[in-house]
Amino acid sequence: MKNNRHTLRALALLLGYPDAGLREVLPQLADAIDAEAALPRGRRAELRAFVGEMQRTEPIELESRYVELFDRGRATSLHLFEHVHGDSRDRGPAMIDLTQTYEKAGLLLDPHELPDHLCVVLEFASTQPPAVAREFLGEMAHILNAIFSALRQRESRYASVLAAVLEVAGHQAEAVAVAEDAPIDESWAEPEAFGGCNSKGQAAPGQPQPIHIVRKNAPALGARP
Repeated sequence: MKNNRHTLRALALLLGYPDAGLREVLPQLADAIDAEAALPRGRRAELRAFVGEMQRTEPIELESRYVELFDRGRATSLHLFEHVHGDSRDRGPAMIDLTQTYEKAGLLLDPHELPDHLCVVLEFASTQPPAVAREFLGEMAHILNAIFSALRQRESRYASVLAAVLEVAGHQAEAVAVAEDAPIDESWAEPEAFGGCNSKGQAAPGQPQPIHIVRKNAPALGARP
């Protein structure tokens, strides 16, 4: 099995925030992917074209696109457990299990890093033997396909990076149904003051106001009325 260490580390960096440090090493990342040849030639050509586009884009626009793409919706989130557990309580134990997997392999996370972020996952996989990395990433292929599909739907070149990750995992990128995200303004909106609410409280102006009759408790024996 071909070595994939440099390819996985390069893919992890390509999925990171495109700050000045990343922009500076973009050509080396494309060279490393080509040199290792762990990916098909066509995919490597796509990634090199993506790197070229990043280099030609104004830094502010590049960073703005990244935030809009990955930080403003669940469908394209790079936090893998977001796609499985959402905000449920199950996410915490899953995070702990994954962190322990890293620690057993000698990888200690920065306190500010979350273990389910795809960049961290790829960094860990790059430290493992090729067969182990392939199996580890293969277990999350369905999540990677979902992110790939959401990115392709948005016509983002980042879809090529997700397709490359899937190929290292021994899978082909496949389009799957993408759940639409609620508009960010809607998900963060607060209810209008005094604008009314549901039947559990005051109705909206102009609507019939519910009347709740509360029966008083009967006086206890011996108590004065």
